[in-house]
Amino acid sequence: MEKIIKQFLSEVNKKNQNEPEFMQAVTEVAETVIPYIVTKDIYYGQNILLRMVEPERVISFRVAWIDDNEEIQVNRGYRIEMNSAIGPYKGGLRFHPSVNMSILKFLAFEQVFKNALTTLPMGGGKGGSDFDPKGKSDTEVMRFCQSFMTELFRHIGPNKDIPAGDIGVGGREIGYLFGQYKRLKNEFSGVLTGKGVSWGGSLIRPEATGYGVVYFIDEILKNNSDGLKNKLVVISGSGNVAQYATEKCIDMGAKVLTLSDSSGYIYDKDGIDKEKLEYIMELKNIKRDRISEYIKKYPKAEFHSNKKPWSVKCDIAIPCATENELDLNAAKELLKNGCKTVGEGANMPCKSDAVNLFLKNKIQYAPGKASNAGGVAVSGLEMAQNSLKYTWSREVVDGKLKEIMSDIHSSCLQYGNDKDYVNYVKGANIAGFVKVADAMLAQGVV
Repeated sequence: MEKIIKQFLSEVNKKNQNEPEFMQAVTEVAETVIPYIVTKDIYYGQNILLRMVEPERVISFRVAWIDDNEEIQVNRGYRIEMNSAIGPYKGGLRFHPSVNMSILKFLAFEQVFKNALTTLPMGGGKGGSDFDPKGKSDTEVMRFCQSFMTELFRHIGPNKDIPAGDIGVGGREIGYLFGQYKRLKNEFSGVLTGKGVSWGGSLIRPEATGYGVVYFIDEILKNNSDGLKNKLVVISGSGNVAQYATEKCIDMGAKVLTLSDSSGYIYDKDGIDKEKLEYIMELKNIKRDRISEYIKKYPKAEFHSNKKPWSVKCDIAIPCATENELDLNAAKELLKNGCKTVGEGANMPCKSDAVNLFLKNKIQYAPGKASNAGGVAVSGLEMAQNSLKYTWSREVVDGKLKEIMSDIHSSCLQYGNDKDYVNYVKGANIAGFVKVADAMLAQGVV
């Protein structure tokens, strides 16, 4: 088995050299899915996984725009249309200086499995640019988004490819992108998700990823006859996902001790309550300031410069910042301090050696393709509402989100239950693979 996996990864690596993030994602899937494939005659010998790791389409384009000083700036735009076996391509746009082909291919590959797990009819894709919206004026962001969409619009559509937001792409950016698409196509359609509620968006969409990861962790705990009440929670990040994961933890009786950004993390031993969270939302969403400002208003808290929060004693860790933020040393710290559950709010925030340590020590570890699927799940619900030309209530959408996260957990149990331990990595990968693979087999070699 080890030889088969090694041969597969060697073949994939030849075509994808210098793409470490993509190979990291492929390796994690291959190590759990290939042993399953070889036991099933329907899949064995069909090279399905080899087809799944190859994008159906890769689009790269120039984005030229004019800044406030009337200087011409040039960025690079991308869209990876990974797999459309079970529905139109679906996945976010990321605007960040770190964006490159490797990162977007890893995100698109993960998105295929994540979308399959939701049971909604959505394929997988991802896109973005190395443009950094931080420090840019609203007018500069608008000009960039309009230039970006002027190329992207020809490749997307409500039944073809439906982008959404991601890091650096929030409500402001989605608005500018949607406005330019509408202008170019002369039509009002559900081509983007994450829209404002007054113009086709869904209630709960901003909260969905953060709420979803907490709902998934709650399912893990309930499976072990436990619950979130009075649990100590450490969260990284302070953006959309971290904020709403914090809110839902508070609602369900847990105590959140930390939040962070690229400058460091805050530790509040009294816990971040609703009032403190409201201040953090103002700090990050309106003032766009650093998390260190928190201790000026709440001086009992601590700020740890240029550090991550994984040394803080906790029951539950929720990494919500970015990929590969939690390494082996951080994983060892979490274990030493009694952490029992790790649920990924970001995409692949835990390095491979950290994940292996969690699995070896039978920590309840939920990979992002399962635990953070709430965002794309509500994006799928937004697509449904756009098709119906109707808006569901907050309670209805939240109820559907909770049900989807529960169903994803059940799928993970089906394929990942090993006697006294649930391997959620194995469960999520095989469950996602089976749905996509069955559709690919039915549609022939395309």
